[in-house]
Amino acid sequence: MENIIASLDKIVLDPKYHDLLCIVKGVRNGVVYGSKIRFSHALVMTFLFRNGTIKSKLKLVLNATKEHARNLGTFVFIYKATLYILKKTHEKEQPTDTLIAGLLGGYFVFGRGGKSSVNQQIVLYVFSRVVLGLSKLAVEKRVIPSISDEIGNTVYPIFASVCWGLVMYLFRTDPQVLQVSMKNSMDYIYLDSNYWTNLRTLLWHNK
Repeated sequence: MENIIASLDKIVLDPKYHDLLCIVKGVRNGVVYGSKIRFSHALVMTFLFRNGTIKSKLKLVLNATKEHARNLGTFVFIYKATLYILKKTHEKEQPTDTLIAGLLGGYFVFGRGGKSSVNQQIVLYVFSRVVLGLSKLAVEKRVIPSISDEIGNTVYPIFASVCWGLVMYLFRTDPQVLQVSMKNSMDYIYLDSNYWTNLRTLLWHNK
């Protein structure tokens, strides 16, 4: 047994297999990370804001966890496999390779994969980070002037105000356009708090 393990260790440490094994390890890490991050989030959100039996709630949690893990794992596979193919095609990595690989993975996994609540949350999360990252990059590259702390302290409250003003307006007028988990959270906070039948449903139980 020890000889088999030693032989396998020798194979996985062989530089000629490194690029291919990066794909395997990437898929593994995508699945594990997706499982960890989604399970805890889905568990809390489902048991706080969804109605139904414990069995039905657990099924929702497990399905969401499975989807998140599968999608991240699949994205990593497409991304790293595309990088591998492109590198073999022109013998060394090009600056645009990561963009091409990301576009392909994003299209097939999160675009063609369906507009589920899990996919929407992931894409919206990535989108907000991309916008923030691009704004920071624009300042670093001097495309836009740097904002002083004094101006930033003035702009941020306006930004926060506009975000919350718009989301509350949409929630009031067209709540169906909001992401499902956000709408459920806002229903709980802003609508359910308008109704109760006794002291118990006022202070202890929502309904």
